[in-house]
Amino acid sequence: MLTADTPPIDALIFLSSHCPFCPALVEAVMALVKAGEIRRLEVVNVALDPEAAAAHGVRSVPWLQLGPLLLEGAQNPSTLRAWIARLHSEEGLTDYFREQLASGRLALAERVLARQPALATALLPLVANTAAPMQVRVGVGALLEGLAAEAWGPLLAGLQTLTEHADHRIRADACHYLGLSRAVAVRPALVARLTDESAEVREIAQEALATIDQGA
Repeated sequence: MLTADTPPIDALIFLSSHCPFCPALVEAVMALVKAGEIRRLEVVNVALDPEAAAAHGVRSVPWLQLGPLLLEGAQNPSTLRAWIARLHSEEGLTDYFREQLASGRLALAERVLARQPALATALLPLVANTAAPMQVRVGVGALLEGLAAEAWGPLLAGLQTLTEHADHRIRADACHYLGLSRAVAVRPALVARLTDESAEVREIAQEALATIDQGA
């Protein structure tokens, strides 16, 4: 249940009159409102307000915004409660991005970051995960490449640490992303990789330094 110290969680549902899964989602979210786990629920019929649906990037229904998270398709009550419980932890947000990218919902994850760029720090564990599926790693790269310039600050310390990771692939990715940040402050971490044992890391570090110097 929400308390005075808990950030309020609001929900927004887009549905259609002919959607077989929409009534169950509305019922499940309403139960969470009654239980005090969600503060407010707004429901919009896409047929009656297509402009709002387009503005939110709704491509299919049911579509749910739960706090900062966007979810598509049917959701059962236990899943919704699990997301609420994980909303305010870095691990929970990392799980969210992993699941969306693994399911091919890159556009959904992009919209989440476009609205709240600060959530990008939850991507760092995925950058460092050597066991992450290729689809997830590629998706993380796409999300970071689309990140606004002002959102890079909180990521820089973590990425610089990853330039010293035991796995050369992680070091290479970290160097690449630091280059995308165009932050002059990360130059020492990249210079240190110019003597890396991996030729790939050395090359990417050099490219990243060139990118930063061009923008300086």
